[in-house]
Amino acid sequence: MFRKLLLSFLLFHSSFLISSAQSPKTYTSAELLLQLKKLNVLGSVLYIAAHPDDEITRLLAYLANEKLYRTGYLSLTRGDGGQNLIGDEQGVDLGLIRTQELLAARRIDGAEQFFSRAFDFGFSKSPEEAMRFWGHDKILSDVVWVIRKFRPDVIITRFPTTGEGGHGHHTASAILAGEAFDAAADPAKFPEQLTQGVTVWQAKRLLWNTFNFGGNNTQREDQFKLECGDYNPILGKSYGEIAAASRSQHKSQGFGVPAQRGSVIEYFKTIKGEAPVSDLMDGVDVSWNRINESHFTAAVNKIMEKFDVQHPERSLSSLTKLYKEAAGINDTYWRTVKQGTINDLVENCSGLFMDATTSTQFAVPGDSLKINLVVNNRLGADILSADAHLNDDYVIFDQLRKNVNSIQNYSMYIKPNTIPTQPYWLQQAMDKGSFNVSDQQQIGKAESDPMSVLFSVLVEGTEFKFRKPIRYKHTDPVKGELYQPVSIIPKLELNYAGDVFLAVNNRPVDVRTHLKLNMPDLTPYAVTKITTAKISNSGNPYVFKSGGANRESYETSTFTFTGVNEDYTEQVRLRASNGSNEYSQYKKTIEYDHIPSIVYFHDATAKLSRVDLKTEGNFVGYIPGAGDKIPEALVQMGYKVVTLKESDITASNLRQFDAIVTGVRAYNTNEWMNNVYDELMLYVKEGGVLLVQYNTSNQIGPVRAKIAPYSFNISRNRITDEEAKVDFLLPDHPALNYPNKITDKDFEGWIQERSIYHAENTDTAYRKILSMKDPGENAQDGSLIIANYGKGRFVYTGLVFFRELPAGVPGAYRLFANLIANNRAKYIK
Repeated sequence: MFRKLLLSFLLFHSSFLISSAQSPKTYTSAELLLQLKKLNVLGSVLYIAAHPDDEITRLLAYLANEKLYRTGYLSLTRGDGGQNLIGDEQGVDLGLIRTQELLAARRIDGAEQFFSRAFDFGFSKSPEEAMRFWGHDKILSDVVWVIRKFRPDVIITRFPTTGEGGHGHHTASAILAGEAFDAAADPAKFPEQLTQGVTVWQAKRLLWNTFNFGGNNTQREDQFKLECGDYNPILGKSYGEIAAASRSQHKSQGFGVPAQRGSVIEYFKTIKGEAPVSDLMDGVDVSWNRINESHFTAAVNKIMEKFDVQHPERSLSSLTKLYKEAAGINDTYWRTVKQGTINDLVENCSGLFMDATTSTQFAVPGDSLKINLVVNNRLGADILSADAHLNDDYVIFDQLRKNVNSIQNYSMYIKPNTIPTQPYWLQQAMDKGSFNVSDQQQIGKAESDPMSVLFSVLVEGTEFKFRKPIRYKHTDPVKGELYQPVSIIPKLELNYAGDVFLAVNNRPVDVRTHLKLNMPDLTPYAVTKITTAKISNSGNPYVFKSGGANRESYETSTFTFTGVNEDYTEQVRLRASNGSNEYSQYKKTIEYDHIPSIVYFHDATAKLSRVDLKTEGNFVGYIPGAGDKIPEALVQMGYKVVTLKESDITASNLRQFDAIVTGVRAYNTNEWMNNVYDELMLYVKEGGVLLVQYNTSNQIGPVRAKIAPYSFNISRNRITDEEAKVDFLLPDHPALNYPNKITDKDFEGWIQERSIYHAENTDTAYRKILSMKDPGENAQDGSLIIANYGKGRFVYTGLVFFRELPAGVPGAYRLFANLIANNRAKYIK
C-alpha cells in the first residue's frame, strides 16, 4: 500500500558523495572491503594549494586508498582566471567548469574537495598582491574554518612560502596554510566560528610536499619520503594509474596524462610541528584507541573476516549492530564520521537501489515537478519497508520483493517564493578578488546541495536514512542513459542578445532583447531598459504580452549616445515587471560531455561601448583555436568574418581576405596547422596580413606547427598588472598610428592582465612595438612583434585581446584594427 500526498518543495542541506549528474554509483565487493578496512583508521590529511590541478593526485589517491586516511584537498580558488582549452568560457564561467572537473577528479582518487572564497584573478607575481586582492583575513578565516571542520592530523602544502612555486597564488596558499595551522588552534582567532558547530583544532604537523620540475629541484634526500607508486590489488590499479585518470579530468586545461606504473617517491619538508621520522602520522594514534573505543577494532575485523564477496548482504546484521554501538561514541566528530561510513556500507552491502528522477531538467516556482521514485531490493536483503520523505510529506512503498522495482510517481509543488537554483558563491555580488558568502555553513563546500529525497529504510530492524538527489534522467541514442541536475528557473527570463554592443563613431546601435516565459501566464509585463541620461533608447519601456509556456519574444531597439564625444562604456540593465513581481535574470547553461550540465543565473545586463574607430580592410578570415569571442567582436567593429577550416586554407581562397587572424592557442590545438604553413606564408608574401594570437610552448600545450616567416620563441613571460604603464618603442610605427592614433589612453580600462606568452629570441626582421613591466621587474618587449614579409605583414601578439574585446575596452578595439589594417602603401616601412 502507499499513501499519495501533495509534496512540497524543499532544498535539503546535506553532502553528496557523487555528483548529481552521474549515474547512480554502485560498488563492487572489493570496494566494499576497502570501505570496511577504512573503518579501523581514524586519521585525516588536508592538502592545500591555490588552484584546481595544483594537487598531486597520486599522493591523494595513496593517502585515501592505501593509508585509508580521510583525505581532503583545499583549493583556495576555483581556477576562474586560467585559460580554457575546450571553449570560450572565461572568469566565473570557467571557474564553474573547473569546479566540476575537480569534483570528477576526487570521485576517482577518493579525496574530498573544499574551496575558499578566493577568486582566481589571473596570474600573480607576488603573494602580497594575491592576498591584497582576496582580502587576507577573509581567506585566512576560510582556511581556518576548513581546518576546524575537517580536523586534519597532518596538513600538507603543495608550495613553499619562499616563491619557488612561481605564482603569487601558489606562495600565498602556503603562507595562509602556515598562518591557519596556528590560528585554527587559537580560540581568539575567528571566535565567531566557534558558535557554528566547530571547535579549535591543532594539527600535529605542517609539511611542504617538495618538487622537482621546471628546472627547480627542491627535493633533498634528508627529507621525509613516502612511496606512492604501490599497486592496490583490491582496486586493480596502482596509485599512478588512479592519479592519471584523476588528473586527466582537468580537460579545460589540457592536462590529460599517461598512466604511471612503478615506484614514485614523494618528498616532504617539515614546516611546523613535529617532524615525521618513520611514518606520516608519527605521534598520532590513528586506531580506535585515540578515542578510547578500542573494542571497535575487533568488531570491524570480525566483519571483514566473515565478509562474503558473493553475498555482501550477509554482513548487514553485524553492520547494523555496529551502527547502533557507534551511536554511543563520545567524540562527536568521529561518531559522525564513522556512523556515516557505516551508513554507506549498509546501503552498498544491501544492494539497495534508490532513485528520484524527473523527465524535465527545469522546474518553475508555482508549478509542479513530477518525480519518479524507485526502490529495488536487488539482493533480497532483510528490508521490511521504505519511505520517501520530502519536507513533511512521505510515501510508503509496498513490501520490497527481491530485485523488483517498486515505483511511485508523485507531483512536487514548487512554492512561488522559491529562488532560482544558483551556486552558493554566486548568490551575492562578489568583490573584486573574492566571492561573498554570508552563510558560514556553506563556506568551504565544493558546490551547492541539490534538491533531494530522504529515503528511510528499515534494514535488519534498524532504521537507516539515505539521501538521494532529484535528477533529470533521459536516454541519448548514442550516449545511453544520462543523468543531469534539476534546476529551479524563474517564470520569466530576459536578457540582451549579446554581452557587448559597440557604438562605432557615435552611430546608433541596434540592441536586441530576448524574453522567455517558462510557464503559462496571461499577465502583461512592462519591460524596461535601464540606462543613464547619456544613452537614449527607442521603445522604452515596452509591453511583453505573455501567454503559454515557452513563449518567446525578441525586440530590437536603437540605443544612441547623447552628448558623448569620447570613449565611453556603460552597463545597461534590463528589467520586467507585472506589478507584483520583478524579473531581471537569464539562465546560462554550460555543457560538456565530461562534466554535469551547469546552469546558473546572470543579471540581465550588457555593456554599451562608444568608441572612435577607423578600419582598413573589410574581409577577415578566422582560424579557431581553443575558443574565444574575437569573431563576434570583429563583426561589431564592422568586419565581415569567415571561419576557416583546414580545407579552406588554399592560396587561391585566402587571396580574398584582407587579414587572417588565428584564435588563441590555434597552433596548440590544431594539429593540421603545419599542413597549411606554406599557404599562409604565401598569403602574407602576396600582401596579406596574418595576426597570430598567443600560443603556449610547454609540455602541456606544445606548438604543433611552424608559425612565422622568421624565427622566434614563445616564452612564459607575461605582464600581470592590467594597469602597467605601456611605453611605445617605435612611436612612429604604423601599428600605433594607422588608421587609429594609439595613445596612453588606449591602455586604460584593461582587465585582469596586459599580456601573456611573450615572444623572445626574435629574428632581426621583427619590430618590437611595446614595452611594459610589472612592479619591481625589468621591462619586457615581447608582447607585440611585427615583421614585413614580401608584400604583407606578420604579427604575433601576447596582448590579451581575447579578454579585452569581449569586455568592451575601446582602446583594444582601435589597436586590434591597426594590427589587421591592410593598406601596404601606408603600412609597410
